[in-house]
Amino acid sequence: MGALRPRLTLLATALVAAVAALLLWLGWMLVGAVVAGTPALPGTVVVGGVAVPAETARDAVAAAARAEVLRAGLIAFPLVVAAGAVTSWVLVGRVLHPLRRVVETTSRLSASSLDERVALAGARGEVAELAAAVDAMLDRLQAAFDAQSRFVANAGHELRTPLAVLRTEIDVTLAEPDADADELRRMAGVVREAGRRCDELVSGLLLLARTEAGGAMPGSDRVPVDLAALVAAELAAVTGDVAVRGLVVRTDPRPATTRGNEPLLRRMVANLLENAVRHNRDGGWIEVGCGTGTPEPGVVLRVASSGPELAPDRVAELFEPFRRGPVARTAHTRGSGLGLSIVRSVATAHGGSVHAEAVLGGGLAVHVTLPDDSTVPAPSGGAPVLAR
Repeated sequence: MGALRPRLTLLATALVAAVAALLLWLGWMLVGAVVAGTPALPGTVVVGGVAVPAETARDAVAAAARAEVLRAGLIAFPLVVAAGAVTSWVLVGRVLHPLRRVVETTSRLSASSLDERVALAGARGEVAELAAAVDAMLDRLQAAFDAQSRFVANAGHELRTPLAVLRTEIDVTLAEPDADADELRRMAGVVREAGRRCDELVSGLLLLARTEAGGAMPGSDRVPVDLAALVAAELAAVTGDVAVRGLVVRTDPRPATTRGNEPLLRRMVANLLENAVRHNRDGGWIEVGCGTGTPEPGVVLRVASSGPELAPDRVAELFEPFRRGPVARTAHTRGSGLGLSIVRSVATAHGGSVHAEAVLGGGLAVHVTLPDDSTVPAPSGGAPVLAR
């Protein structure tokens, strides 16, 4: 910006000088041509008491007129150029002032000062559009940094708990000189459970980061996936937990084929079913169904379950990382609070959407809508980049 104003001023001044020189030359030419083009008088004329031919007098008048124009022009030319330079300097400064504010604002920004905005109220045209685009970009950056900060803080908090358990159990056992086999087995069980929780959390974080960073999945990375078959396979995987808790499972399998990354879609279905089992009540129910959406096109997966009552205005929070709902819902359940976050990220990566609502009497119903096989472009080659 520092060198742009002098360069633009110099360019504008050069243009003014060129136009002024052209006008001076045109004036010089026109004055001489006008005088020379007048009809010549016959005979002679008396100039200063001397008789001279009329044609010679006309040529002398033309030369004198040209000389006068040139003399006046040479005086006015530098004045016009100087005025043009001053005017250009002022106007260029006013034009560049909004851009300078944009540069100064962006130069001051850091991760801790992303709340500052350009906010050009009086600007118009392209400069106003540029300032608005920069402010919109800063809004997105601030939202991303805030989400990242919350995510890192929550992840650190979640990891700190199992690591503290590991350290405490090992220290207590080592401090006990008479620890027997039963005590060592008890410690090993606690360590195993804490390690499982760490592994589950890290795996969830990696999967969530991969799906969110990947954005929308291109058609070349998709294959036809039978969603009904995935539901059946994942229901079989949770059969043991369902039997232990005495849950009643009602299914409504219908043909449902989408196009996407099968491992990610399998993880999405598994998370929904595991969430329905973990946060259920003993003797409760689970309803699972899939099929073609109506009236809008697409494939719909619905997983509903009984459980503790949820406030309707708190349901959206369950899709945020590490948000596990009220204590009554999560106090005695395993998990890292990433299940529904991963569901939303996988659905978004496939061009779908997720909607959840509280069930009357307690529980949660989750609807996942994905493009059907006919609305997704067929693959043209390439390997799935999001596959685990």
